[in-house]
Amino acid sequence: MKRHCAEIVLGVIFLGVFLAFWFWQSPSWISGKLTEAEIDRYFTAIDKLPFPPADKRKAVDSLRAWARADDGKPVYMLNLMRFYPQIRSYPGAPSITGTPEESNRFYEDKVMPLLFKIGGYPLAGGSAQSRNLVGHEPAEDEWNRVLMVRYPSRRAFLSLMADPAYAPNLPYKIMALHLALVPVNGDVVIPDLRWVVGATLLILFLAIGWFRSSRRRSPSPDTTRLAAAIEPPIGRA
Repeated sequence: MKRHCAEIVLGVIFLGVFLAFWFWQSPSWISGKLTEAEIDRYFTAIDKLPFPPADKRKAVDSLRAWARADDGKPVYMLNLMRFYPQIRSYPGAPSITGTPEESNRFYEDKVMPLLFKIGGYPLAGGSAQSRNLVGHEPAEDEWNRVLMVRYPSRRAFLSLMADPAYAPNLPYKIMALHLALVPVNGDVVIPDLRWVVGATLLILFLAIGWFRSSRRRSPSPDTTRLAAAIEPPIGRA
């Protein structure tokens, strides 16, 4: 038992890391679905976000309806972006210089640490190579950038929007582009980062165990020399 004490301790540590990561990425296993009280608390902050006045009520109402339909599962948020020809200002927005692309890049750079903090991360993203290949509707096409972001839950998405550090950055996105924001279920996701982390920890644990076991089986040079010194020469009485 003592010989394997280090492996047992390491296994317990790795299991703890895996469970912590799993519940960080699956918080609804502990906290459950959003309650009405939670939603009201989040929207106390979200109602103050600097949306364009003409669009604010519709955006907030849509978000609240989506929050009330919480299923407790992770969310995959599809971002379809079409850059404006130039920065579009609106009442109450800050003065922004630069191109729409630069403005959105500034937004993403500032928000990414906030995203990681709540357990979210981008799965894929990039610039569009062309317009829709199977048809063309100007109002629904001409997307310039696409991004898919995983959120551990709807609660995580709302907590990002309610973060005080988020509000000052929002206009940099709104003034830069037209956005279609579509929440998607994770029916097919390859790979799921939770299992990637689990498999990595398991492989590392087995590799360390194999290395320590091989070290225990291999005699040290000092032991080999001592055995040769005390062994009687062959053929002598």
